[in-house]
Amino acid sequence: MELCNGQIKYLIAIHQLQDTGEKVKCVTIANYLKVSRPSVSKTLRCLADSGLVYKNFCNSVEFTEEGKKVVEELMKNYNEIYIFFNQFLKLESELAKEHSVKFITSFPQNTCDKLSSLIISSLKKKSKK
Repeated sequence: MELCNGQIKYLIAIHQLQDTGEKVKCVTIANYLKVSRPSVSKTLRCLADSGLVYKNFCNSVEFTEEGKKVVEELMKNYNEIYIFFNQFLKLESELAKEHSVKFITSFPQNTCDKLSSLIISSLKKKSKK
């Protein structure tokens, strides 16, 4: 499934907000991403039409089974790229998070995959020492 940059950004944000244990609402996403509520509603409608979030997102945003699979793959790349920015480049956590999202949404998937592979390979070599 081909996702646009905005959709990727929203999926990552929803996942991160769900990790806090609170219900994820439109207003929560709007505040987190610093965007308007109508913008959130429009993007959530698009994600719902794509089968990634349930259509009844007004009370709480939840991933469908397909959405969970897509987000799991996105977060795998995100986490590996976050390690690159945080541990390799020594960026502070918040800046590393911000750059990770920008990287994932700006570069083609195969570039993200190649960087992820390089990071994993480097970490394996590092742990063997």
